[in-house]
Amino acid sequence: MPIKVKNNLPAKEILERENIFVMDENRAMHQDIRPIRIAILNLMPIKEATELQLLRMLSNTPLQIDCTFVRVTSHESRHTSKSHLDSFYVPFSVLKPYKFDGMIITGAPLEEMAFEEVDYWHELTEIFDWCEDHVTSTIYLCWGAQAAAYHYYGLDKVLKDHKVFGIYEHRVYNRKVPLVRGFDDVFLAPHSRHTEVPVKAVEDCEALTILAQSEEAGVYLAMAENGRKIFVMGHPEYGRTQLKKEYERDLAKGLPITMPVNYFPDNDPAKEPLLTWRSHANNLYTNWLNYYVYQSTPYDLGGTPWGEAIPDNYEERR
Repeated sequence: MPIKVKNNLPAKEILERENIFVMDENRAMHQDIRPIRIAILNLMPIKEATELQLLRMLSNTPLQIDCTFVRVTSHESRHTSKSHLDSFYVPFSVLKPYKFDGMIITGAPLEEMAFEEVDYWHELTEIFDWCEDHVTSTIYLCWGAQAAAYHYYGLDKVLKDHKVFGIYEHRVYNRKVPLVRGFDDVFLAPHSRHTEVPVKAVEDCEALTILAQSEEAGVYLAMAENGRKIFVMGHPEYGRTQLKKEYERDLAKGLPITMPVNYFPDNDPAKEPLLTWRSHANNLYTNWLNYYVYQSTPYDLGGTPWGEAIPDNYEERR
């Protein structure tokens, strides 16, 4: 089944070229089913790339997914145009009366700052608290996962002496948990970060259950409250060339950066990277949508205003 997006979202054309079933708003209106409502708080600077990556991940289920991209209002994006944000993103302040089946909160390149120094930290913590009774299940990605672990459980991030950068092996724990159903014993996933929430801190937190980790990269996947909160410390959504782009960007800036591990064939940056993590990334999102969103969410989302979609002219109607 398709993912539903706004008719003119730039990522829509790219996804259709990749043979991913994307449904625009007009066609979705004529289907007599209740789609799964997913909010995506995209905190990454270049938002179009993250939109495409996440929509790919959400497209591989038999469910119709209705995606709403969300933005914070306490931060001005410098890397995404205002026209794009105004056209395709809804301010969090508008979403407050609504409830969602699921939510994804992305990472952000803010690892070396204290959480309280982030200009939108107050608004982000408000969103974390809002999720408690407005979202059935939330996935927190990379820095977003670190920020959520800090807010909910007081687990602070620790600066590493080297960047965790590349494709790493992970082992599955608690195999009976549905989130890792279908995973191989050992699987690959991308990481790109300077900080971590130490394994010992996660192990000692009674609220959290570790589901997968790496000897080199640390905790990868953990959950709390039977899957209402899911913490992904890496970037399963990354496409084939994302690490290559980050590597070349840092080289061009003269920043100290090592080649991403286990990524380029023969460690040759001239060769196209192999895509070795996509199947498990798809499996992760499919399991989340099926077992923690679709199977858990009520048909009626608490009488919230989902009888109609968030109107395009919401600013005029507030």
